[in-house]
Amino acid sequence: MLFPFSKNINMKSLLTIEELTPKILSDLVNSGADFKMIRESHDKPLQGQTWGMIFNKASTRTRLSFEVGIHELGGKALFLSANDLQLGRGEPIKDTARVMGRMLHGLIIRTFDQQDLIDFAEWGKIPVVNALTDDEHPCQILADLLTIQELHGTWEGKKIAFIGDGYSNMSISWMWAAKHLGFEFSIAAPKQCQPTPEFLERLNAPNVTITTSPKEAAANADVVNTDVWLSMGQEGQEAKEAQFKGFQVNENLLKVANKDHLVLHCLPAYRGKEITEEVLEAHADTIFQQAENRLHAQKAVLAWLRV
Repeated sequence: MLFPFSKNINMKSLLTIEELTPKILSDLVNSGADFKMIRESHDKPLQGQTWGMIFNKASTRTRLSFEVGIHELGGKALFLSANDLQLGRGEPIKDTARVMGRMLHGLIIRTFDQQDLIDFAEWGKIPVVNALTDDEHPCQILADLLTIQELHGTWEGKKIAFIGDGYSNMSISWMWAAKHLGFEFSIAAPKQCQPTPEFLERLNAPNVTITTSPKEAAANADVVNTDVWLSMGQEGQEAKEAQFKGFQVNENLLKVANKDHLVLHCLPAYRGKEITEEVLEAHADTIFQQAENRLHAQKAVLAWLRV
């Protein structure tokens, strides 16, 4: 199902999972699976194109997978350090975006503020991909759904648990994916790290449940998912980290999950904090398959957004 997407779809950027339709979300996952199956022999939809990459946060998997993916699709990746751009000296986003829009075919941005992506898309008039903001991490969710599909066959009828910060970019993106695709999604998070009532009202997804009990969330789960307790930019917040005592993914917690459960972690992992060394290594094949799938899912995104 390579390149099944119409260029007439009224959305030219991937900014959030929230904005996707269930069909587009499923199609992107399936297209990623196709790219993975014929990695070296597919068409080159980005032939002759140059895509810019602006990263205001550190990255290993995201930068690597996007640069390799653009290359494999026939394009060129141009890494633009935030420290080298005039943005760092106070140039408005709308001015930078209008320049880039006249020279580049698309932008991949990892930054803090979601509004920056919206502004780049509005003023640049070229596709913009969210490579992680404080609000969402859509490319990771696509890779995770691809991994679940590969190992469980489907997400339909499955229970996915998330143990950790319930109002982080990962948990927010997962909640929107559950809203669109209908699987059961259960978050275990400290009370102070749970989604706000306003967000849950906007989400309006009865298949998403919130608890302070990791065992309740993980009970009969087909997938147990976790992430770092402190997102990038929150390092050193000892008071917040202290709230997560008892929210570790460990062997005792996994006893209540389904027998054939998967463990996911989007990495990097702090072994001994959100996940134990033993659990991570026992599920390393799955976790690093999940990491590899960033490449294939993001190639699907780039092909969809090609101009």
